[in-house]
Amino acid sequence: MSTPANEALLALQRFGMGPRPGSIAAIASDPRGALLAELDNPPPYPAAAAALPSSTKAVRMIADADARRRAKAIVATREEAKQPMAAASTMEAEAATGPKMSEAGQKAAMDAVPDPRRPIYRDEAKLRTEAALQADIGFTERLVWFWSNHFCISIDKIISMAGAYEREAIRPNILGHFSDLLLAAENHPAMLFYLDNLGSMGANSVAGINRSLGPNENLSREVLELHTLGVRSGYTQDDVIRFANTLTGWTWVPPNSSPDHGGEFAFNARMHEPGPQTVLGKRYDQEDVEQARAVLRDLAAQPATATHIATKLARHFVADTPPPELVDRMAKTFLESGGDLKATAKAMIAAPESWALPPSKLKRPSEWAVSTVRAVGMTEIDTKAYLDALRLLGEPLWRPPSPKGFPDDEASWIDGIGRRLDLANRFADQIADKADPNEIIETVLASSASSELMQAVGQCETRQQALSLLFMSTEFLRR
Repeated sequence: MSTPANEALLALQRFGMGPRPGSIAAIASDPRGALLAELDNPPPYPAAAAALPSSTKAVRMIADADARRRAKAIVATREEAKQPMAAASTMEAEAATGPKMSEAGQKAAMDAVPDPRRPIYRDEAKLRTEAALQADIGFTERLVWFWSNHFCISIDKIISMAGAYEREAIRPNILGHFSDLLLAAENHPAMLFYLDNLGSMGANSVAGINRSLGPNENLSREVLELHTLGVRSGYTQDDVIRFANTLTGWTWVPPNSSPDHGGEFAFNARMHEPGPQTVLGKRYDQEDVEQARAVLRDLAAQPATATHIATKLARHFVADTPPPELVDRMAKTFLESGGDLKATAKAMIAAPESWALPPSKLKRPSEWAVSTVRAVGMTEIDTKAYLDALRLLGEPLWRPPSPKGFPDDEASWIDGIGRRLDLANRFADQIADKADPNEIIETVLASSASSELMQAVGQCETRQQALSLLFMSTEFLRR
């Protein structure tokens, strides 16, 4: 039998970041209304984000640090070469191949010019994590996580821009129109770098002819297969190639070439394939950056895109195999609203199918970790420890295994449950003197706690054991 507390808990688990003390009571009078209200008035991102570098500034900071480090190393190596025994061989090597950096020179450079990569990454991760922990419900924050994974990039390839890309391209567009989100993601230098489009040039372009090179298909293929239409949706290899031709010339200002504009998006007409292109049966005559933008806008409006997006949203929030009726409702809203993502999210909340299924979906590691911390009322956490935990659990932040992003099904995560137990034991040990397992059962799990769980918790000899048992219970692992 459904009760207000049960529905509030489901709202917080399924659509939010998980309950914390007092949150069930706060929305119990109208859980669905609370979710809809958050869509209309999303909480602001922490004000501290204003102090974070933009993606372009971050990549320039790293380019500058690398250049200064190399200069320091060369100077240190030359100083070392002034020693009589080494001078002749060093001078001869420099004359032949340019300055060589000794091990001592490299160490001196690293000591003199710290690498900004990890601090930039940690600062972005800290704010993102705190936003999730401090959210009253966290529905819009979950949408940020979903769309960031849908349009994923990886720190393995471009660590400087990962957090800023999410802030600049994803976060401002999650409740707007899909076409705007699509353009913002594909147009962002981080995506162009990640999917190897920076050097993509038309075979018949000025640059392509001079260098005997052609287009890179990575971006066009992933846009069609992953970001819009989905697999087996009717596009052909010819569509991939022609779409790739429209994207030629989408590049950036090389970070080392400009201290003021390095890393910014740039359209290089000399790299762009000339002439019209036909994609999915439609001819595009534009001769500049607008050609690919026109293709993207049309892809955003395709029925196949509506179904693909609706299916992924329903799978992420509701069930690994979402009810077809729910997908149909959401896809219909997406199409009729012109890709309005807020309207699509509201359709998901309004659909009875979203509330009919029991909380059986296994949380992804990041969801489980955040919901566990929220359950004990914490709003801050050691960022390094959190990032280490996600890496151990197989979901390192902004580091998906492929452009497909992290998977959203139980089969992909069930084998990692043992690693969650290790982390649950460690976390429970750290907070045992501050967290009461019985309070968590009463105020966080509410009536969802089974009699078996309550009995097992009551039989634990220590708080640490009881807390660890709670964190590994079905009530915590699933939503």
